[in-house]
Formats: sequence, structure tokens, C-alpha cells
Amino acid sequence: MLAQLLRIVLFGQMITGAVIGLALIYTVQAPVWIAAAMALAMPLIGMVLADLWTCWVSRANEPIALWWKSLFGENWAGIRIFLLRQPWTRKPPQLLPALGTQKRIPVVLVHGFVCNHRIWDDVTRTLRAAGHDVFAVNLEPLFGSIDKYPPIVESAVNALCKHSGHSKVVLVGHSMGGLAIRSWMRKFGTDRAARVLTLGTPHWGTKARAPFPAVNGSEMHWQSDWLKALAASESDSTRSLLRIALTPQDNIVYPQRAQTLEGVETVVFEGIGHLQMCTEAAVINWIAKELQTCAQP
Repeated sequence: MLAQLLRIVLFGQMITGAVIGLALIYTVQAPVWIAAAMALAMPLIGMVLADLWTCWVSRANEPIALWWKSLFGENWAGIRIFLLRQPWTRKPPQLLPALGTQKRIPVVLVHGFVCNHRIWDDVTRTLRAAGHDVFAVNLEPLFGSIDKYPPIVESAVNALCKHSGHSKVVLVGHSMGGLAIRSWMRKFGTDRAARVLTLGTPHWGTKARAPFPAVNGSEMHWQSDWLKALAASESDSTRSLLRIALTPQDNIVYPQRAQTLEGVETVVFEGIGHLQMCTEAAVINWIAKELQTCAQP
């Protein structure tokens, strides 16, 4: 569903660009090729402007050099994920077996708001090469409650355990995906969770607002009742499974350094943006290292 929605948005942007190009041709005698150039450039312009705006309004009291670094990195990550990957996927998510003969603990990957499983392409490639079976899910309905997602996570966990013969999995969530995993633990328990890694997850919500009404968007508002109830439902043993990764330059989830949970180990990655947490080598290496330290079921 998301891929189709993104294709519609991209084609709409291209038509808008072509119309602007045609207007330039007829008003200022611009060269004919300008219409095609504007059509191709408009999605890129939209991405750059969106990242510039979100990076500006989310900026914390952090070094300006790191802000600029994150802005450029987030732009490149956005181009790869929202223009080149996510709109063009037509196959549903599926279990991807590890490459080679060495079999390590399997991994469930859970994306965030307005994303799909293609955000994990870089992570999936690394983990499969290291010997992990991987299942990157799609969360639907796109704009429903986060509490609608645990059965999707549960299905992936069951599939991986059955395929690999392991009794436990590691779950990795980006942004809202981390909350979907915590909701899964609340509903289905923690017996099959060896570890839970969250990347840029709004554990206490974000002051950013979605440009349209969405139930899951309201659940992720800063210090929402839903988030407080989720935190109140968790025991110390549940929290002991969690590891948090955040970036002070997160352009979607802010205040950035507030996204921690009591008793949960937190690692900070400087100079990267929100989407970039799924493409940055340092973050991917951290995930791989965490998997290596998990006890093999």
C-alpha cells in the first residue's frame, strides 16, 4: 500500500514540475527540454526542502558542523529510501535466509512511520552475510493504531523460529517500529525475545507533527497517554532486553536526548539524521555487534 501511495506522490510531483517547465517555455521562451528537467527534478527538490525544514525546526543546542553533516546525510538517505527503493517494491516482505552455512540468531526488522521493509536493505545485506536469517515486515494499516501491529511482528517471529530452529529472535525497530516491538512484548510476552534494539524511536514521543491526521501519529505525540501507558506496563525484566540508539541530530524525533528509558543502555551516534540510522555503517556495525553478544538459543 505504501509503495503505491509513494508512486502517486512522485508522479504528482513530476506532473507539477512538467507544468512549471511548460509555463517557463511559453512565458520566458525557456528551452523545450526544461519541462522534462523540471519533471525529473521536482521530487528531488521536494525531498531537499522537506529535509531542510525538518532539520531546521528540530535543531537542538548541538554543534552546527554536526547539523550540516546530518542534513546532507539525511538528504542522501531520503533519496535512496523514498525515491529509489520504497516506491518500487511490488513483492510482499518475506523471510530471507542467511547466506553461507553459519547460522546465527534470526532477526526481525520493523520499520517506522510511512515506511516499508525496503528501508532495511543495507541492514539486511549485512546481517544475512553474517549468518542471520532476516524477516523485515510491513506494518499495516499505515495510519492505524500501533496496537494493531503486534500480530504482524508475531507472525514474523513464528516464521523465523520455525525456519531456523531457534527459540528466540532479536528484534530491531526504527522509529515507530521500536514502539511496535514494545507493544508486541506487552501483548505476546518476552519469552522469544533475546534482545530488542531501537533506532531513533520516540520512546517519550516527538514534538514533530504529521502533516495529516493519523492514529499512530497521535500516539507518538510528545508524552502522549499511549506512551505513558506503554511505559507503565513494562517490568524491569522487559526493560533489560532493550538497547537504545539515538542521534542528537534526529530531524523527526525530538527532543532527541530525551528518548531514553530508565535502566536501558543507550548509545549516541553524532552527526546523522533520522532515516540515516538505517543506512549509516556505524549504526549497522553496532547492530551486528549487539547480535554477536546475544546468547545463542
